[in-house]
Amino acid sequence: MKKYLLSGVAALGLLAAGAASAADLPSRKGPVVAPVYVPAFTWTGFYVGANAGYGWGNVNANGFANVGDLDGFVGGGQVGYNYQIGQFVIGAEADFQGADLSSGDNLGLLNVKTEWYGTVRARAGVAFDRFLVYATGGWAYGNVKTSFPGLFGPFALNSDRTHTGGFAVGGGVEYAFTNNLIGGVEYMYVDLGEKNIATLPGNKVGTDFSVVRARLSYKF
Repeated sequence: MKKYLLSGVAALGLLAAGAASAADLPSRKGPVVAPVYVPAFTWTGFYVGANAGYGWGNVNANGFANVGDLDGFVGGGQVGYNYQIGQFVIGAEADFQGADLSSGDNLGLLNVKTEWYGTVRARAGVAFDRFLVYATGGWAYGNVKTSFPGLFGPFALNSDRTHTGGFAVGGGVEYAFTNNLIGGVEYMYVDLGEKNIATLPGNKVGTDFSVVRARLSYKF
């Protein structure tokens, strides 16, 4: 019996020594690499940009008939801020546009132009990662220039009024090509309202028009 006990103790000693030697051997596994975390894109932040497009619309001339439709080039810049809450994005934007929106009546007696306008609007949309669909609306202002070249010849009466009681509504889509560069397409309807012609009190003229424009912004 004593012989068997001594044999068992010796075997256990050999197993323990083998385990210790195996623990001292270098590991064949490579170094542990921590996973790289790529943060999700966020629409939150300030941005500035430029835009260009085409506009078309109407002349609202109280007391004048047969005034043609407006149309022409529109281009300018925008500045704004977005804030993302989950999948929803809210923000505000202001833009200022140069325009070549002109019209005239069929007899050449009346010309109406809008040469510049601007808007201050709220924006709200839904983001799908780097893709954003949004609606927008707010205040609009701009100039309405009226002249009567055919009626008074070289002594044509001119009126250039700034309209401040208008509104703008629309919507668009944007895509973030990088974390900073954002492109998009936008539609907007702008109504500058009617205002008395300076040289002919009691006669009102205004413009309303649609704009489709491409836009490119840089987000900080």
